[in-house]
Amino acid sequence: MIRGRILAVVEGVIKRFSATGRAKETFADREYFQHYGFTSRPLAGAEGIIINKGNHIIMVASDDRRYRIAIESGEVAIYTDEGDHVHLKRGRVVEVVTDTLLVKAWVKVSFETPLVETTGQIQAVGQITDLRSGTGKSMSQMRSTYNLHTHPENDTGGPTDAPNQEM
Repeated sequence: MIRGRILAVVEGVIKRFSATGRAKETFADREYFQHYGFTSRPLAGAEGIIINKGNHIIMVASDDRRYRIAIESGEVAIYTDEGDHVHLKRGRVVEVVTDTLLVKAWVKVSFETPLVETTGQIQAVGQITDLRSGTGKSMSQMRSTYNLHTHPENDTGGPTDAPNQEM
């Protein structure tokens, strides 16, 4: 078993690596094994654990201490060299840090939580429906109702004009 310095990793059906090992030892175009369901492509300069048994040479693990984030005992994280990370923290907190988070769900996304908060804006291409009152009206339906509504006039008993400022 050898601690190597990764020179390159090439994507493919079989992921391949090139690395240096002990003094004057190099490995080129060898297989890089990874755990099922997880994949990574380490940068040049990262370290790898290389198993060298005769002519059978594979890398089975990699690490890059240059970008690794600090975690507490029992925590788990995945991270990149750009600072993105998913951190499963103590206290049952999951922290996702990135510039853009894209979730692709072909049927729906459900949140089972009593509260959703944001520090910024919410935008939707489709309708936003409020089911709280049991009416199931969309925001555009509620806006139309508001914009057309009137009230009984207190002095004359007749209806007031529609609001002078639309919603």
